[in-house]
Amino acid sequence: MLLRTLLAGLVLTAAAQAAHAATIGTLTLPADDDGAAVTLFYPTAAAGRPETRGDLQLVLAPGAPPAPGNGRLIAISHGSGGGPWVHTTLAKALVEAGFTVVLPLHRGDNWTDPGRPGPESWKQRPAEISQAIDRVAADPRFAGLKLDRVGGFGMSAGGHTMLSLAGGVWSPERFRARCERDLAEDFPACVGLATRLTGGALDGFKLWLARRVLGWKFRGDDAPQAHTDPRMAAIVAAVPAAADFDMSTLAKPRVPLGLITADGDRWLAPRFHSDAVLAACQSCELLAALPGAGHGALLAPPPPASNLGRLECDLLCDPPGFDRPSATARWVEAVVHFFRERLR
Repeated sequence: MLLRTLLAGLVLTAAAQAAHAATIGTLTLPADDDGAAVTLFYPTAAAGRPETRGDLQLVLAPGAPPAPGNGRLIAISHGSGGGPWVHTTLAKALVEAGFTVVLPLHRGDNWTDPGRPGPESWKQRPAEISQAIDRVAADPRFAGLKLDRVGGFGMSAGGHTMLSLAGGVWSPERFRARCERDLAEDFPACVGLATRLTGGALDGFKLWLARRVLGWKFRGDDAPQAHTDPRMAAIVAAVPAAADFDMSTLAKPRVPLGLITADGDRWLAPRFHSDAVLAACQSCELLAALPGAGHGALLAPPPPASNLGRLECDLLCDPPGFDRPSATARWVEAVVHFFRERLR
């Protein structure tokens, strides 16, 4: 009897929490000739239904009419092999603060189509953010948004996207050259999930083969890569891929630029990536430095470890002792505050 009463109380508590949570409208615009599908999260006055994603409790209203909110749009660029739902915690907090959020799937580098990560994807990603904003602008349901000042957030490869939109310039040849120089120390950033260094007898061959492949794919492709969208007015780059940028182009970003770092990042070694941007940038704001955090700390909710391969989990799963709830609350609050202040 006591157990039944306790369970009933827990159910009622969860229902009460769901009833008082802000309802989040969701909508997916299908792929068209210009790009892949685009997902939106937005304020709505409609009733929703409770859903659980990972450890996150949500009240979602798919296809519901948008409410005015604060009239501002935030575009999110996902990381390699990612998609919209691993950024739901941030999207939820932004919607509760009044923002509308748009997340395009990046072609050739998302969870349903992962075949072309790296520089090939990086070339097109900033334009895909602009196309996503264009699609929102063309949709009469979102006519109330003011798109003269749009915010942008990205992590990992999405952080690379955002550094480009902040004025950073890079090239595939710069990527090849810096990997040639730092390959052993930054191997996962240069090779991805293809293989790893283990300290064994095959490491020399892996390094030789990686240099051959990088040279074959990128040597001589030194055309500067840049993309400007005048609607972007404030940007956050979280654990960004950054070592291939000409850091002088990030010394004075064209818009306010916030950064989030993780000192336990094993995929994008901070000294070559986020720390290098911080050292070069004269006006960047360090929104959160996450001690003990790995590269996947900004995936919230994170993908289940059971869905990841061993190498993926080594690079993305939380290190032992990492306090994810506390860290997530801190960096999400910092990002929401940054956009509130910068997009007024």
